[in-house]
Formats: sequence, structure tokens, C-alpha cells
Amino acid sequence: ARLASAKSMLIVHGIDAWTRHRSALVRWSLRRFDRVVGVSQTTLDRFLIWSRVNSARTSVLSNCVDLNRYSPGPKSAALERKLGIENRSVLMTVGRLDSRERYKGFDEILEALPALAAKMPNVVYLVCGEGPDRARLEAKAASLGVGQRVRFAGFITETEKADYYRLADAYVMPSRGEGFGIVFLEAMACGIPVMGSRLDGSREALLDGEIGILWNPEYASEVTAGILNTLSRARAVPEKLKDFSFAQYQRRAAAIIRKMVNANP
Repeated sequence: ARLASAKSMLIVHGIDAWTRHRSALVRWSLRRFDRVVGVSQTTLDRFLIWSRVNSARTSVLSNCVDLNRYSPGPKSAALERKLGIENRSVLMTVGRLDSRERYKGFDEILEALPALAAKMPNVVYLVCGEGPDRARLEAKAASLGVGQRVRFAGFITETEKADYYRLADAYVMPSRGEGFGIVFLEAMACGIPVMGSRLDGSREALLDGEIGILWNPEYASEVTAGILNTLSRARAVPEKLKDFSFAQYQRRAAAIIRKMVNANP
């Protein structure tokens, strides 16, 4: 960029930006960007702690959701039969099943299931995603005595996602390291009540609790209470979800780029 006398922008998304990069060259280069854009203020704040980037050169550009692709609709009877969840109260989490991404909250939901089942005998947990940590999670579910209440759907394509979201009665992801959480937007666009975490970028996706439930995943009792609270909510698309539309994303992105281009060196 410098050789071409061009402006440069760095975009940071998640936990890879939360800790000090091991390369001295990368760390040196960070302060040479004209603008650093973060998917959330949470991610930017953690990035700024170690990067020594001037905070005046940063902007937040939240993820957006395609409100044409994700929208309310009936549960697919065929999918319910395939997964064996007919007439059940369905909890759902989407994410890669990787030992490096255990912060998503799969373990916390599994640990809450015995207490939830005592209050809601028809509850099941639908896990959408694939990865090397699946075998451990399956074994954990069995050891907790809730193996029959957990459905591992495996990898689902983008074209299938809306139909899977519509199966859920509550989207629950009590994470600790989410940079933002576009899955919350997708679930809400399908009219599904959602629960996220107070401890990471989920707060910003849920507008500090205005459009979803926020609980602390460090306390099992809060996770259980949060799930029950979320399940009690009616299906609806929050009015403020429009703040995360693609049109709004375009406007914000354009404003950030204009500010960068017009800024003095």
C-alpha cells in the first residue's frame, strides 16, 4: 500500500485478534494501517490492549444478515422426522466442533440439560456443526445421561440453515470468546428467541439485551435460567434487527471508507 501511495485498512473479526501476535513484523505493521475495523467494540478493545494502535484510527463494522434468505417460516416436518424431534422443545446451537473453539458454549448447554429435563421432559438439544471435538461432546452427553436428548446434525449448508433455525424454539449460545456472533442475527431473522453471553461480542449482536437474553456462562444456574427464560418467549423478528440489514451494512462500510480516504496522512 505504501509503495502504491494507497490507503490501507485492516479488518479484525474474532479471538485471533484478541491476543498478541507472535510475529514482530506483523505487530510493527499494525500501526501502519490507515484504519482498523473491528466486527465489534469488544474485539477492538481487546486488540488495542496489545497492538498499540491509535484508537482514533479504529471503527466498528458489525456483521449483517440477509433478511431475504433468513425469515420466519413453519418447522419442516420432514426435518423433524429425520432428526427425531417431533413434538419436542428444541434448543439449538450452530458452530464448528473444535477443541480450539470450546468457548462457544456447547459444554455449558449439555451440563444444563439434566436440570432442564427435570423441568421440561420433552426438551432436546440440536447441535449443528461438525469437527474433531464431536466425539468428546457425544461422550459427554452420554456420561451426563442426556445422550438421547442431543441430536448432532453435522455440517449443514448455507441453503439449509434457515430450515434448521426454524426447528428451534430457542437459539442458545452462552459463549466466552465470540467476536460478534452472526448466528444470532440469522436465528432472530427466522423469528427464533435467542440467548447469548454478557462476556463477549454477543452483547453487541443482541444490542446489550434489547433483542435477546444475556446471561453469564460462568454460572450454571444462570445458563439454566437463561434457557428457560428464552424458551418462554414468543417467536418474533425484533424490530431493531433492521439495524443489521445488508443495506445498513453498506451505508456504514461506505462511511468508514470515505472517512479513511479523506483523512489527512
